Amino acid sequence: MATKKTRRAANFAQAAIYTLIIVAILGILNFLAQRYNKSFDATANKKYTLSDQTAKVVKNMQGDLTITYWDRPNGFPNAEDLFNRYKGLSPKVTVEYQDVDKKRTEAIAAGVKNPLPNIFVKVGNKTELAKSLTEEEVTGAMVRALKGGDRTVCFVNGYGEASTTDTTAGDGLGNAKDLTEKNNYKTKVVPLIPKPDIPLDCTILVVAGPKRNYLQPAVDAIKTYVESGGRALIMLDPPLKFKSEIDENPELVSVLDSWGVKLHKDLVLDLSGVGQLFGLGPELPIVTKYEDHAIVREMKDLPTGFPIVRSMEVTKGDKTMVSPLFSTTENAVATEDLKSPQINVKTAKPGARILGAAGTYTTGKENGNGRFVVVGTSRWIGNGFLSFNGNRDLYMNMLNWLSSDEDLISIRPKDPEDRRLNMNPRQATMVFYGSVVVLPLAIIIAGVGVWWRRR
Repeated sequence: MATKKTRRAANFAQAAIYTLIIVAILGILNFLAQRYNKSFDATANKKYTLSDQTAKVVKNMQGDLTITYWDRPNGFPNAEDLFNRYKGLSPKVTVEYQDVDKKRTEAIAAGVKNPLPNIFVKVGNKTELAKSLTEEEVTGAMVRALKGGDRTVCFVNGYGEASTTDTTAGDGLGNAKDLTEKNNYKTKVVPLIPKPDIPLDCTILVVAGPKRNYLQPAVDAIKTYVESGGRALIMLDPPLKFKSEIDENPELVSVLDSWGVKLHKDLVLDLSGVGQLFGLGPELPIVTKYEDHAIVREMKDLPTGFPIVRSMEVTKGDKTMVSPLFSTTENAVATEDLKSPQINVKTAKPGARILGAAGTYTTGKENGNGRFVVVGTSRWIGNGFLSFNGNRDLYMNMLNWLSSDEDLISIRPKDPEDRRLNMNPRQATMVFYGSVVVLPLAIIIAGVGVWWRRR
């Protein structure tokens, strides 16, 4: 009898010890999970991972960052999913969730307005409003608070340049304008006719594919702007001589030549076959080779595409330092026959071609050097191609480098990826019978088999 009681007591003690150990392990794991919140994003496009740009901005922040989220409590869980990722980047990030109904007077004092939610991002003593619960808007508010002041991108017009009001699926720049504004730049149109004056508030001047030759006063205005410390993105298309002709713009080409960028009168074709993977022809070279420049340093694995593009050489200017940005593969050719849409590849010159370059113009003023980027086509940021792979990132990297915001150069928040499952009628029928008939029937048969063996 004593032996049974002893054995029972020993078993009870052993069970109690195991229970305490399990409870202790679960408690430690729960503590670690709360203190070190880590997650793994297994989605194909890293939908639940903050972008490189966001990580760079948050980790390099000197002061504290406070995000105040005003909404009703039923909206808090949805916001926590995004803001917990920000908190995971740095201990300097604090998130406050405020109930707009329980704290009405505080909400009024904070400037909360309908529609909800209102998201205020405070960095140091400056507060900015994020317009929606998205990484793009929240990080954008952080950048505005950090940088302060307005940065304006001025698109020139008057000589047949691509239009920022054109939103059709072509060469218009409506989408580029929207992207520019979403990334905390203001935009405006600067006419070069009748008087080519470039306003002092232009942070960056964009010359996007003029179809007509610039008059000398317009060329002089662009030249003086850069050589006085201005920043410019200049994109000149190949001077095609069929259908709607494009002028050669010799005066502006001559200025670029003096800066160290020699544009060729040619059309580059990519014969590598890479474009076929994207359903494209040889007239759209795919770039995967980037140089070691701040604009493209983080784009090693992100292809970009340049439709109807000319090549260029990088030379040495008197007061400039110029670097190539990206080139085609060795399987490219360049033809100088721009009068016919029928291209004779046999007469084209083979070899890798430089398609973009960036340079600095020395003004002699401290922190006052000019900067310029030259690309052999304007179509790559048109509405029809801006969304192609890395084109958006490359365009914004150029703007950020030109405005001396190198710390913002990275891969930006991605648009949600549409990953629909498209099935033909036969596949849909197979899925239906497999899930509704075959799988339940297999479970029933397995159950009957187990019963039959045990009966």
